[in-house]
Amino acid sequence: MKKTIVLLLALAFASAARADHPDPGHSALGDAFDEGPRQAAVLMPGTGDAVKFPITTANPLAQKFFTQGVGQIHGFWFFEAERSFRQVAALDTNCAIAYWGMALANFNNEKRAKEFIKSATAKRSHASKREQFYIDGLAKFYSDDKREKKVREREFIRSLEAVVQDFPDDTEAKAFLARYIWEYRSNNPINSHQAVDTILNEVFRAEPMHPAHHFRIHLWNGEKDARALESAARCGQSAPGIAHMWHMSGHTYSSLKRYGDAAWQQEASARTDHAHMMKYWVLPDQIHNYAHNNEWLIRDLNHVGRVRDAVELAKNMIELPRHPKWNTPDKARGSASYGRTRLLDTLVRYELWDDVLALNKTAYLEPATNATAEIARVRAVGLAQFHQGETLTLKETLATLETLAKKETSTGNRRRPANASTNQAKAAPASASTGQASGYGSSTNAPAKLGSGAVAEIKALLAIAENATNALALLDAAKDIPKDRQAKYYLRLGANDKAEQAALAAVKGATNEVQPLAACIEVLTTLGKAAEARKRLEQLRKIAGHLDSTAPIYSRLGDVAQNLGLPRDWRQPAVASADVGVRPPLDSLGPIHWTPTSAPDWTLPGENTAKVSLADFRGKPVIVFFYLGAECLHCVEQLNAFAPLATDFTEAGISLVAIDGGPLSDLAKTHSKCKSGDKFPFPLACDEKLAVFKQWRCFDDFEDIPLHGTFLVDGAGRLRWLDISYQPFMDVKFLLAEAKRLLNLPVTRAAAVDGAKAARRGGE
Repeated sequence: MKKTIVLLLALAFASAARADHPDPGHSALGDAFDEGPRQAAVLMPGTGDAVKFPITTANPLAQKFFTQGVGQIHGFWFFEAERSFRQVAALDTNCAIAYWGMALANFNNEKRAKEFIKSATAKRSHASKREQFYIDGLAKFYSDDKREKKVREREFIRSLEAVVQDFPDDTEAKAFLARYIWEYRSNNPINSHQAVDTILNEVFRAEPMHPAHHFRIHLWNGEKDARALESAARCGQSAPGIAHMWHMSGHTYSSLKRYGDAAWQQEASARTDHAHMMKYWVLPDQIHNYAHNNEWLIRDLNHVGRVRDAVELAKNMIELPRHPKWNTPDKARGSASYGRTRLLDTLVRYELWDDVLALNKTAYLEPATNATAEIARVRAVGLAQFHQGETLTLKETLATLETLAKKETSTGNRRRPANASTNQAKAAPASASTGQASGYGSSTNAPAKLGSGAVAEIKALLAIAENATNALALLDAAKDIPKDRQAKYYLRLGANDKAEQAALAAVKGATNEVQPLAACIEVLTTLGKAAEARKRLEQLRKIAGHLDSTAPIYSRLGDVAQNLGLPRDWRQPAVASADVGVRPPLDSLGPIHWTPTSAPDWTLPGENTAKVSLADFRGKPVIVFFYLGAECLHCVEQLNAFAPLATDFTEAGISLVAIDGGPLSDLAKTHSKCKSGDKFPFPLACDEKLAVFKQWRCFDDFEDIPLHGTFLVDGAGRLRWLDISYQPFMDVKFLLAEAKRLLNLPVTRAAAVDGAKAARRGGE
């Protein structure tokens, strides 16, 4: 039966099939099918039970997968949506609307989308009139004509209006219409947000828990966020299996300065993503919005004072496996970059100077090749040295910063702010700080020269430490220091009026943020303004229920509280919001941190009748290659690329082993193609029945063909890194360096998380 489905699917795509025989691992259906999901879809709970999109099919299972795909589209889970629609096509080869779904899931990849919609158009006659409306509208959008983009977008919106007009009971058409009016607002401005909201109200009258709550949040974000509060209370609950749906409510709550609620939503999103990634072997940054959600979560954790949670999550982002396509330190919006930025932000904001110096030049705060990222690290080190009284080393740090500032100016090597100008960033609250150079109190518009700002601050601090007469002038000249930090410097110099002004300014721009208010209270107390300090402390008590008891500001304010007649534990328990819907226990959604999963064991025939097993490598790391036979030129190229560096891997304590998807006789043929010796310097094994290929997900379930795979398994049998693709992974030096990095990092943060939970009080 499976072979029949595969054959029918291949015939269905005959018009898109390659003219010649495809290379091993490549799809026979055309280039568009190389890059998408290759493993079969499964029916997932929680993708939008209220979604109703009947299609022309006699296969009930195809209908279920199609409905799932539409729900995933509504949740911007595009990769999984494409997988669901591919499953529909495998179950019903004449289902034209399935290819429309694949195209819709690739709205950001026009080349692939065009190929999919061509297939939908070719099968248009099998579709209902309503489905033809959908197909024709998208086909016209992608037609090869000379229309301007804004015209194409406007006409696509009108095509959705036509569906609504001819099929007024089609709830999904109304949801899509509202989404694309918002989506295309740059070229076709929204003239009436209320009119779009009215369309969404029609959706919710029919289906109160429809995932279109996602679109209402986007619609009102930055416009009038309070209008989306009802949707914020229902968005994640409407499709709880989709991480982005939990995240979206955080937009509303952050904009309304409800940081505790925002953090809950973003943590729910992170946990849902982690559960999915760990189960299905997905690298974190392959997930749309993953890194953005987690860095925003850290910002909100900082706002409410969950300091150790913020530190541990930032560390986890740095620990995540990296890949040249998705996540390297130089990719400004990936986990590695975001994790480092937020770690520095948290450590400096909460004055964790011992942590700064302990982590400096480790894997968490290693020297960066990017001048701006390096300036952020060195500036934080300088701040720690100043507060620890290390004046001599502070001078050396200043000299380093001056050199970096010159490099930044001469090369223009300035990374864009971590939340600048992307679709994700547009929805971030205007008060969000980049923390790019540990200037956490600055606006999203980072200073033109981050190096010059860092140099100015450290110069001022050195002058303060040495009691120099020009210290105040230097401090006045330093323009990008956060106001709360600046206030304490002024206080140390005896510039009391300036200290008070800066402290109050910091609070004014940081509604419901714990740390600036705490700093203001310390300044007011030092200035002898007890009544004002008491008033501010009463404000702080109401929002500090989550503040870690290990945070330095907590213990320092304990003395202040006692002197003002308040309890030493001055925090008040956090009060749960009553308007956020029914929230599930966070632990039920998944783990707060990503951790590697166990790699499946295997034992296969090897050379000279020997058996090769993954257990043979237990106790030491191993790179496992899945290759597609001695006749696969790309596979042989990969093995020949790794062979010369086999000694380097061995010196790093890492073994290599390759698994052939062909017959046992292929192993000798493979060795004969080694360019650096008589045979490859690592064992080969044979998986002729492809059982291990399938178990390790190196298999295209839709076309019944094996795929290339490269994996790093540590000595405890945990899967630490992977690449599965239609082509083999070729960046040998990257993988060697990444393997060394990963194997020197902790696997779990459980102990640290338990400590962080014990350090704070209040409801989740």
